[in-house]
Amino acid sequence: MMTTQALPYISFLGFLFGSTLVASRFSVGQFQPTTYIGLRLTMASLGHIAFYTFVNHRYKWPTDRRLWLHASVLGILGTAVPMTSIVTALQYLSSGLAAIFITTSPAITVLLAHFFLPDESLNWRKAFGVVLALSGTIVLAASGESGLADVGQANPLGYILMLIAMTMGGAAAVYIRKYLSNYSAFDVASIRMFVAALVVMPLSTLIIGFDLQNVTATGYTALVYAALVGTFSGLLLAVYNVKRFGATAAAMTGYVVPVFAGLGGVLLLDERITAIMLVGVVLIVAGIMIINRS
Repeated sequence: MMTTQALPYISFLGFLFGSTLVASRFSVGQFQPTTYIGLRLTMASLGHIAFYTFVNHRYKWPTDRRLWLHASVLGILGTAVPMTSIVTALQYLSSGLAAIFITTSPAITVLLAHFFLPDESLNWRKAFGVVLALSGTIVLAASGESGLADVGQANPLGYILMLIAMTMGGAAAVYIRKYLSNYSAFDVASIRMFVAALVVMPLSTLIIGFDLQNVTATGYTALVYAALVGTFSGLLLAVYNVKRFGATAAAMTGYVVPVFAGLGGVLLLDERITAIMLVGVVLIVAGIMIINRS
């Protein structure tokens, strides 16, 4: 059960994930999105390999074939696709607005679980929470809000990419619940990260190319931060939070991420927080709170 002791850990994890969105928003101005994601996944995977190598008295590199099969599917559809979609969407949306959309992920997960998990059916309270949360995203999309100071109306492609990312993320959660719930969360995360890197980096190089001529020292710093601090260290802290404080801690983190992403975007990238964004986030958070209570 979550206590006040969990709040510093939740807040710090929210900062890691929120600041990673800000770093990614900055990076799309220097990297091709798929190149950026490929490099980020590769660096995070190396972090996982190093962890298994130097902490091998507790963690052994997984060899179970069933685990590798399902985690590989998860790596492609539940990691490579949504991460690439989110980073590409950051070409059209602010980091704060992207974070608000990401907050709807539990609502989409609950909706998908109703159809694919026999013990996760919707009740009236969950259904109301889903409708309320998704209405927040509809308000934002209908307004054409981008969160960017120099963009009047957002390119609809940004919304479409975020919808793809959230749907694939929700499907990944259902897939884990159905096929991987008995395996170590860290083992699952390591394999999905490793496989995603093996898929994205070669494909990006073949299709897009590998051009880093426009990347500055600040761009490389943002990449390293997103890979090792936001992705790798954030994942370790997320696993720790769930194990120590329970699932509620994981849900609470989602409420904190838009705060740090929004403030970071305003302070560092000249993004904006508008009244319609606040309305959207209130509707989404209210819906997710109702879902969590039920």
